[in-house]
Amino acid sequence: MAERIGLMVHADPGPGVLFQLTGVIARFNGDIVSVEIVNAGGDEARVYFEVALEASAGPLVAEMTALPIVRLVQVVGTLQAIYGKRIIIMGGGAQVGQVAIGAISEADRHNIRGERISVDTIPLVGEQPLADAVRAVARLPRAKALVLAGSIMGGEIEKAVRDVRAQGLLVVSLNMAGSVPEAADLVVTDPVQAGVMTVMAIADTAKFTVDRLQRRVF
Repeated sequence: MAERIGLMVHADPGPGVLFQLTGVIARFNGDIVSVEIVNAGGDEARVYFEVALEASAGPLVAEMTALPIVRLVQVVGTLQAIYGKRIIIMGGGAQVGQVAIGAISEADRHNIRGERISVDTIPLVGEQPLADAVRAVARLPRAKALVLAGSIMGGEIEKAVRDVRAQGLLVVSLNMAGSVPEAADLVVTDPVQAGVMTVMAIADTAKFTVDRLQRRVF
């Protein structure tokens, strides 16, 4: 069975770095689950990989370290294991803060039991900035749920919500004015409860699933 490992590679900067590194991973039949260029330019390039590997990581690390461009290869804990699933909360600052109270409190309860759930927030206003941010959540690694916290959202934001839901992202909305609540998976009036229910919906250590609810507005 393949084991997911994290690799932090410190290398000389310049073109072709990623090509050479991924070539080594491919030769060991590693499946690159995630890659991030942590630092580019300057006097060093740092690239972080999460790789599913069936064999021991030792030979892969040795061959990668032998590349002339590589300075150091570290086997590290994966972000999935350390930070786990991500919940993104965006919208008005006051509402975002209240949702975060519920989400962080509930995540703490599950994380104590071995779960890994992290909570990210960004206060934003404006239809286009919010729509752009909603669509960007689908590109964030480990993002499993989005909470839209505000008093009125619609238009392009609604379209963005439908786009990310089609990609498998769970979207929870506060019960607000505008058309976004009609597009969301779940609508919750109380912001603290919205945070709690979002964590419960994605937690492996909870028995709550949105699909089994008889209604979706609370």
